[in-house]
Amino acid sequence: MSDDKTIIAEPIGLTVFNAPKGKRACLVQYNGASLGKRYILDEPEVIAGRSPETGIVINEQSVSRQHARFLQIGDKVEVEDLGTTNGTFVNDVKVDERSQLRDGDIIRLGTVLLKFYAHNNIDNVFHDKIYRMATIDTGTQIFNKKYLLESLESEFKFSRAYNRPLSLIYYDLDHFKKVNDVYGHNAGDYILKETARITGLAIRKDDVFARFGGEEFCIILPGTEAKTAADLAERIRQAVEAHEFCFDDKVMKQTVSLGVTQLDSSMSSPKEFLESADQKLYRSKKEGRNRVTI
Repeated sequence: MSDDKTIIAEPIGLTVFNAPKGKRACLVQYNGASLGKRYILDEPEVIAGRSPETGIVINEQSVSRQHARFLQIGDKVEVEDLGTTNGTFVNDVKVDERSQLRDGDIIRLGTVLLKFYAHNNIDNVFHDKIYRMATIDTGTQIFNKKYLLESLESEFKFSRAYNRPLSLIYYDLDHFKKVNDVYGHNAGDYILKETARITGLAIRKDDVFARFGGEEFCIILPGTEAKTAADLAERIRQAVEAHEFCFDDKVMKQTVSLGVTQLDSSMSSPKEFLESADQKLYRSKKEGRNRVTI
């Protein structure tokens, strides 16, 4: 079967979840390969579909290339089906022309389910069980590797398209194995979570802070040049070094090594961008740790 052909979808069951009761409306994907992915509705008109040219790309075979249009009219959002094979449904009712969305509505495009969060409820998406399960690292309560890589790809494309600066901080905890060996894994888990909390206090709300794996972390900095990113990295380094980590009546010290890079024309992919930051981190560790390399 051709990858470009829309398959005929079988009807699926639908459960409408009650939304918890603050800025831009958004959709959260509730099934499929991108479970938990968040799509912000930040334009007057956004088209969702399988085509890479759409504003919301949903690469599922039951979704048409241009499946549905989301229109913002004041604080209201409407959805319109674009004459698709499998139709567009809101709370399992087929959309014939347009349908106004209400907070908590479940939208079905083919077999893909999306939950709608209205403007006045967007802050609460972070309490959504599906969203958290797919995007949040349970050990540190920050974003996980999956969310990081998806965000990195999105920000890479946006930066290229609009010639906007983009920087990345990559850091890890120095001598962390020794912490686990000497103080135990519970103490190690505490230090991971506490360093994440310290870092979280230093970054902006639009920055993406995620755990890459183990004791490694990344911060994506949209609209940020390398000098500003390096200043932030140094503030994080100082804050962690100065902090006293207290666990089970023990006071421990911890430091971090950081690498900072800015996207430039030599980097052809998000992977190369990430590798550039990783190389800077490696230099920080090789040259003595507890330092920032740019």
